[in-house]
Amino acid sequence: MAAKYSRIAIVTGATSGIGEATVRRFAAQGYAVVGNGRTAEKLASLEKDLWPLFRGVAGDASKPEVIEELFTCAEAAFGPADIVVVNAGRGLGGSVATGDTTRLGEIFELNVMGALGLMRAAANRMVPRQEKSFPNSAQDIVVLGSVVGRNISPFSALYGATKHAVHSLTEALRREIGPKGVRVTLVEPGFVLSGFQDGAGYSKEMVDGFKTRLGPLLDGEAIADAIHYVVSRPPHVHIGDIVIRPTRQDYP
Repeated sequence: MAAKYSRIAIVTGATSGIGEATVRRFAAQGYAVVGNGRTAEKLASLEKDLWPLFRGVAGDASKPEVIEELFTCAEAAFGPADIVVVNAGRGLGGSVATGDTTRLGEIFELNVMGALGLMRAAANRMVPRQEKSFPNSAQDIVVLGSVVGRNISPFSALYGATKHAVHSLTEALRREIGPKGVRVTLVEPGFVLSGFQDGAGYSKEMVDGFKTRLGPLLDGEAIADAIHYVVSRPPHVHIGDIVIRPTRQDYP
């Protein structure tokens, strides 16, 4: 079954922004994709647009049962997934001193615990396959971090804390399973204009300020292009960490 497709991917956060752009980029390359998001209607629309290369799994990407369903759906529809893009997450503006912490537990659950659950599920499936297949085939786990997970940013300290945790987990996983033939890549975007800003509580004035100071800003397609580049390298070539900013963004 898997021979029909050049690659088989799972992408979380697939209904908007970087996730949707990645799904569409993969499908354009002939990859089969299972995408996750909370909006069943949007997933149904993607299925209609990208059939037969796309299947949607609705639900909260931090839940173990949803993570399990992603792999089950991929195997039933296409074959074992050999790319997993850990993209689902939410923003949260605010500093240590003044930020609204009432949503921090929810954000941490998705951004950190959900990412960890998906990374672990992918690793436990991919490592045994690579014992027999490397270097004849590639297995990729791509994790979306952020420049605020690399540099301390006072205005985005709460969200940045979740991304610092994700960066640490990603590097630890790379050191653990890279020697076993599975590539683990951290992608750290700068300012990407998307629905993320609304979810994080950024005001229109703040976003307009970013556009003026840093623009033109990135879009989801720019990050999807980088993700596709990473996973399309020969199996023995590993790009472990990639930072992508708008040209005029100096910090973070």
